[in-house]
Amino acid sequence: MTVPAPPIRVLIADDQEMVRTGFRFFLDAQPDITVVAEAADGEEAVALARRERPDVCLLDIRMPKLDGLAATRLLAGPEVAEPLRVVVVTTFDLDEYVYGALRGGACGFLLKDSGPVLLAEAVRAAAAGDSLVSPSVTVRLLKHLTAPTAETPRAAPPAPVLREPLTDRESEVVRLVALGRTNAEIAAELYVSLSTVKTHLSSVQLKLAARNRVEIAAWAWQHGQVRPGP
Repeated sequence: MTVPAPPIRVLIADDQEMVRTGFRFFLDAQPDITVVAEAADGEEAVALARRERPDVCLLDIRMPKLDGLAATRLLAGPEVAEPLRVVVVTTFDLDEYVYGALRGGACGFLLKDSGPVLLAEAVRAAAAGDSLVSPSVTVRLLKHLTAPTAETPRAAPPAPVLREPLTDRESEVVRLVALGRTNAEIAAELYVSLSTVKTHLSSVQLKLAARNRVEIAAWAWQHGQVRPGP
């Protein structure tokens, strides 16, 4: 008899109680997800995350005491010895600092109005070591990285630098990552196995010294590997 996997443990951090309640209500209704902590500000989120070690942290960007950008870097940034998996959940249009959050270690990005199904998918993807970036958001967000402006946060760490050339297949995988595709979608589109996609991504991460697929996507947009559609 197969023993079921333990549920994915989630922390929700948002200064709006209605948002936290809505997220908890839906996620707790999933058979494979459980909410283990809630925080109303960034400082509380960091403290709870370090204590509870959830599988996935859902962080809003604009929170009192410590914003989501700073909280993300403290939980998943380059200096963190054992980084947690952070998914940024924001309104985007009001959050120019989301660029820094993604570069600072977040493994996913989701709009608050993306809907509950996509929220659960983002949690599952992050817990599996994958990531989910809303496709519409990918284009709107990452295309700005091709032409940084004064609004781009100065604190954002530099994008990865390519250490050796990508193969043609790796370039294809990178392009699809930049368009917000999941590993399963990439495998289906390129007619290869899921393990092959993961192998290519591991190679790309080494060549870019990228911490996650979001940094890979940022590099792709900054270096003209993909262009936004109409």
